[in-house]
Order: sequence, then structure tokens, then C-alpha cells
Amino acid sequence: MDVSIVIPTFNRKPILEKCLIALENQKLNNLINCYEVIVVDDGSTDGTSSWIEENKKRLPHVVLFKQEHGGPALGRNLGVMKSKHEIIIFIDSDLVVLNDFIYNHVEKLLRAWKTNNKKCFTYGSVVNTSNFKNPESENYKITDISFAYFATGNVAISRDLLLKAGLFDTSFSLYGWEDLELGERLKKMGTKLIKCPRAVGFHWHPPFECDQIPSIINKEHERAKMALIFYRKHRNLRVRFTIQFTFIHRLLWRILTIGGFITIERILPFLKFLVNSKRNNFALELVKIPLNLIYVEELYNKNKNNTFS
Repeated sequence: MDVSIVIPTFNRKPILEKCLIALENQKLNNLINCYEVIVVDDGSTDGTSSWIEENKKRLPHVVLFKQEHGGPALGRNLGVMKSKHEIIIFIDSDLVVLNDFIYNHVEKLLRAWKTNNKKCFTYGSVVNTSNFKNPESENYKITDISFAYFATGNVAISRDLLLKAGLFDTSFSLYGWEDLELGERLKKMGTKLIKCPRAVGFHWHPPFECDQIPSIINKEHERAKMALIFYRKHRNLRVRFTIQFTFIHRLLWRILTIGGFITIERILPFLKFLVNSKRNNFALELVKIPLNLIYVEELYNKNKNNTFS
């Protein structure tokens, strides 16, 4: 069986280097004939493409494509269309995998194909970490549990099934939801999710710092815009709960922020104290409370004003 790994990337060169080296160090067996790693550079300005081109000998499996900056949906679609093989594995460019990653996905997927007529996909484990030097040393945590149906950080699926589903909707040009929206279409086709916990990827993100707050808030605004595109396409209760577009979620985040009293501005001194005390992860979890209220309120405001993009 042959495999194409599709990775869209935008200005993530340092962690992408670790991602690609890990994919070159895969232990294979007779299940896998060959594999390619398709990297789609989504208009990076940090020297990503130059580094890949300069390191062709170190990256024999890597095939590079370039596009103008258009977002991950556009990049993944290009990667799928350029792919040569039957199995597609999607990972993010900030994911570092173990050396049995490809094998575990393929072994589980092939077994599932026998009973599901290829109408299924495998979903690997994602461990979040801010340890850049050695991301693989991070332990699995309760905060790493995901209830998403189809998230492209770590999944393997049939190329033909993706084409039948219609690939990713490129109207999701900002942050968020393009993979879950494709998942909604796959679910309506009767596609089965197969958990594959042995296919482990370590999702690196820089430690939380207070100067990241403006960009994080901007992402929440973008996420709200894209959420409404998602809901416009699939007006059902499952999607409403997925994007938190219910009175229950609005009430929940208002309660947790004491009616909006707990704002980022009010807790900023405490956040700075936590960061200075090297408790960055705790600070990040704390700031998510007012951030969720920002997101939900933006969602309702955009919907009220009929603003979808």
C-alpha cells in the first residue's frame, strides 16, 4: 500500500523542520510500499520553501508545491489533487510524529476497510506540547482529549472518499472549521471514525505569553466568522452545538465570567504573574474563559448582522 501525507504550512519553518525529519525516520514493513510527503507552502515569508529545496538530500520523500496565501483548505485540496497514492494522511505542519506513525495508521485503516468498504478514516492521537527541544517527551493529558469527528491534525483516509465528499470548502479562508465542515459531509455519507491511538503526533505551540493576546483575540473573531459559514451550510442541532451557537453556551460563558465581569483586561496582571512564574499553561487555560465569551458574543453579533465572511 502506498501513502501520501499532505501538509499545508504557513510561516512555521522551525517546527516544520522537526515535522519533516520525523517523517523521514519512519519504520516501515511489508504493509507499505512507499510514501510521499506533500508540503504545500501557503505563501510563507520565512524561507520555508528555500529550506526544503536546499535540503532535498535529507528529505527524499518530500514533494514541494507552492501557492499564494489562501489558507489551509486550499492547500490541502492542492495536496490531494497532486497526490499519487490511495491513502491520504493529513497532519498539521506543527506536528511531530513517532517513527511508527505511518505504519499504525495504515495497519488500522486497512483492517477497517475490510468491513467498511473504505467508507471510514482513522483518527490518531494528538498530544499538545510547548516543548520545542523534545516534543516527544510530553505525556498525554486530559486536556488533549478531543471529541471532534474529523480534524485534519492527524487523520488517514481514502483519496477516492475525499474526492466523492468534495474536498475542503475554500470559502473557509480564515481560521477554523474547514476540516469539521468536511467531516459533516463525510458523516452524512455514513463514514465511520476509527480511533487509532497508536498513531501519535505531538502538536507543538509556543508557550503562552501575554503579548500573544491580541492575535489570539483576532483568531476568535475569525473563528466566529467561519463558524457561521459552517452553520449556513449545515443548519442542524449537531453543528449548533459544535460551534457553540446555542443559548446554553452563551449562558455558560456568561456565568463563568460572572456576567462578563471577568475580562482579559481585568485578569491581565494575574496572567502576567503566572507567566513570570513559569505557569504558562495555567495562564493559557485561564485566558480561554473570557476568550470563549468573546467568541460566542461575536458569533451572535455576526449572525444578527448577517455577516458570514
